[in-house]
Amino acid sequence: MGRPSRKHEILQAALACFTEHGVDATTIEMIRDRSGASIGSLYHHFGNKERIIGALYLAGVGEYAGMLDEGFRTADSAEACVKLLVTSYIDWVAANPDWARFVLHSRGRVEAGELGDQLREANRLHYGRILQALAGYREQGLLRPLPEDCFASIVIGPSQDFARNWLAGRTQSDLRECRELFAQVAWESVRAG
Repeated sequence: MGRPSRKHEILQAALACFTEHGVDATTIEMIRDRSGASIGSLYHHFGNKERIIGALYLAGVGEYAGMLDEGFRTADSAEACVKLLVTSYIDWVAANPDWARFVLHSRGRVEAGELGDQLREANRLHYGRILQALAGYREQGLLRPLPEDCFASIVIGPSQDFARNWLAGRTQSDLRECRELFAQVAWESVRAG
């Protein structure tokens, strides 16, 4: 595996600073020091702290979307696709707790910032791929007829709420141990009949 790009190194340094000091208290200088990047390199890749925040957010949701896209290539049933939405989310959160915390707490800031349109477009494309992966199963009547804008909340909402509490240290159960339970509940919530 090759050396991480300078851009990736800066994003990872930013995440470490945001985790340690908070997003608002972190300065460009802190990120520069942590990453070892020159100020010119940092501004070349991002321009300012808000763009770093947006890029880090988009990279996180992009990684989850990539996991889903890969999984959809091998999922061979409506049940497998629905469960994949949950298990991929839980797997990503469990593997990236600091990044997941950042994503869960930064959405509004990114939506309101310079990269808001980019985030909305990424979300539109991501949700479109999910709907496309499930379209044939919907047509076959294997999924409950639900408004499209409710589907994701029904499927991912419970695991996302639990993950938020797990990340905050407010659960007794480990998120990974609940993975199959949340996947089964999601399937039972949207399957036909």
